[in-house]
Amino acid sequence: MTARRPVPALVTRAVAALLRTRWFVRSPIALYRRGLGRWLGDRLLMLEHRGRRSGLVRRVVLEVVERPSPGRFVVVSGTGERADWLRNVRAHPGVRVSSGALRSVPATAHELPHEDAVAVLARYAEAHPVAWSVLSSAMSEGLGTAQDLLPVVAIDLADGGGAEAPAGPQ
Repeated sequence: MTARRPVPALVTRAVAALLRTRWFVRSPIALYRRGLGRWLGDRLLMLEHRGRRSGLVRRVVLEVVERPSPGRFVVVSGTGERADWLRNVRAHPGVRVSSGALRSVPATAHELPHEDAVAVLARYAEAHPVAWSVLSSAMSEGLGTAQDLLPVVAIDLADGGGAEAPAGPQ
């Protein structure tokens, strides 16, 4: 999972700064909430989850790193263990997903074992070398997250995964 070319420090710092900018990373949520998420395509999804302490509905837009079957999305916590959405889905795995033509579909989220996570990240690095090079540099240097320690989460749709998901955010 090494970069093919070194990423210039300026690019790494700029991407890291954008990823820490709340209004920037949350801006796609407005499109999804207005039913315009399909404009963002299938490489992004909006995950609706419940706050682990508050129980309130929370939303985050994440990149889909893999789609191994029609009923499964795989996403990565680019900020590692400290991501609120990750801690929330660990506490309340019943979620809702919007991506492409899908809108607020019930699903269940679960973290993949470390070995599977490493394999997912290796496949992503191979399929998207430029994106991986920039993002992994930004995460490692700018956000202080080691890329081999990134949690990976599988999200199985209730109707496409074969089992009913627990009641998620409405």
